[in-house]
Order: sequence, then structure tokens, then C-alpha cells
Amino acid sequence: MLRVMTWNIRTGGRDRDGTDRRDRIAAVVADQRPDLLALQELRGLDSDGGLAGLAERVGMVPHLARSCFGQPVAVLVRPPLRVLRNGRLRRPFHHAAARVQVATASGPLTVFSTHLNPYSGGRRRMEADWLAVAVRRTGGDLALLAGDLNTLEPAADHTARLAGLDPRYRRRHLRRDGRTVDTRAVARLLDAGLVDLWPHTGGGEAAGLTVPTRHGGAEFAGMRLDYLLATPALAAKARTVRVVRGGDADSASDHYPVIADLALAPG
Repeated sequence: MLRVMTWNIRTGGRDRDGTDRRDRIAAVVADQRPDLLALQELRGLDSDGGLAGLAERVGMVPHLARSCFGQPVAVLVRPPLRVLRNGRLRRPFHHAAARVQVATASGPLTVFSTHLNPYSGGRRRMEADWLAVAVRRTGGDLALLAGDLNTLEPAADHTARLAGLDPRYRRRHLRRDGRTVDTRAVARLLDAGLVDLWPHTGGGEAAGLTVPTRHGGAEFAGMRLDYLLATPALAAKARTVRVVRGGDADSASDHYPVIADLALAPG
């Protein structure tokens, strides 16, 4: 069984007031022991050796994708998984998109870690299209898109949730008419054939909310913004999906981690 996890760790695990959350982040990762870890918001961790240090603490190997405009992302791999290829998607993402392919007994598995534009639904839709093409070009059946997509799920009614949100943040989730909820980025990925693993494994909406945590998040109102989207062949191997809550996860970031267990073995 392979365990995959996605987590937006908020500004590299450090706050503007100097609060350092990296020990809590490492504790959560060490406790959950993912084999593949998609991380977002790695500000500062790409320049001071912080990501390498964090990866070493949790027994993983990091593969970083730097960002031209926003914050880096990464995929961390736990040995004995064997990396076949890795790199950054060379598109002008607001943040970035990392791609790592590992060997499994069922064939190569490609994992993408990404963080879509937080401010513009149109840009998120464009970034989703780029990702759909990248998944299609993997040439294999096993692929997983993981990350903070900054997009509400298409299948739910978000009217009440958005009504209580500060207008500065509510507009991030609305179309230009100021009324229609913008779910286009996730919808485009689902239309491209990817499977949302949360409902696929029977998760309920309330338990699937990934923001905010007790650490804060004024821009959130009880939302599911973090996703694990799989190709159909990989979705068939998904056994459980859950949001990690409690303990250090409540204060290590403003996002909760999401974990999936997949019926795969290292190749």
C-alpha cells in the first residue's frame, strides 16, 4: 500500500510575526508517514536549505519546482520508491507545478504537486487546462494531481458558505457577474477524465473541508480547496481518503493535509 499526502504548509512554515511552525509540520508528516508528499507554499525553503532539512527529518527526498511569481511547490519521495523522472511544468503558473514519476509494481506512477492562482478564476481555469494536458502526456494510466486548487467543488451548493465571507475574499470564488460561484478549474479537470478521490471513496462533504484550521485563515469559510484527483486506473486502486485533523495538524498550517492510501507497491 502506498500513501500519498498533499498539504499547503503556509509560507514555508513561518509566519510574518516570526512564529516557526516547521517542527509541527515535521511532526505531522512523521506521524502519517506518506510515501509521496505533495507540498505547497514553500516560501524561503528553496533558498536556505530548509526543504532539504525538512525532508531529511522525515526520511524523504525532495524534488522542488521553483516559482517565477509566487511560491515554490515540491514532491517528496520516501525510499525505497525509485524516481524515474522529475521536473517542473514549464508554464507561467502563478505558483508552480512539480512532476515526479516513480516506479511501482503496476507501472510508472506520476504525481503532480500544484497550487493554483488564488486571485483569478480565469487564471485558475487556464492553469487547470495546462495540468490536464500534462496529465494526458504522461503516457500512462497511473497519475495523480495533488494540491491546493483554490477552487470550490462543482457538485456542492456554496451559497450560504460564501455569504458570510468578507467581500474581499468572496470575490475570489465568484465569476465576473459577482453572483455565480466559480468552480471552473476543478470542473475542467473532472471533464478531462480525472476522478476526485474524496467523493469516489465515499467521503462526506463536512469531513472533507480542508480550511481553515485553528491556526487561522480569515479568507476561508469552511471550504474544501485541497484535492487529490486521479486517473480512472489509479482511482480504482484508492482504498481510503481522509483529512488529517487534531494534534499538531490543527496549528501547523491554515490548511489540513489530505491523505489517500493506494493499493500499489514499489516497483
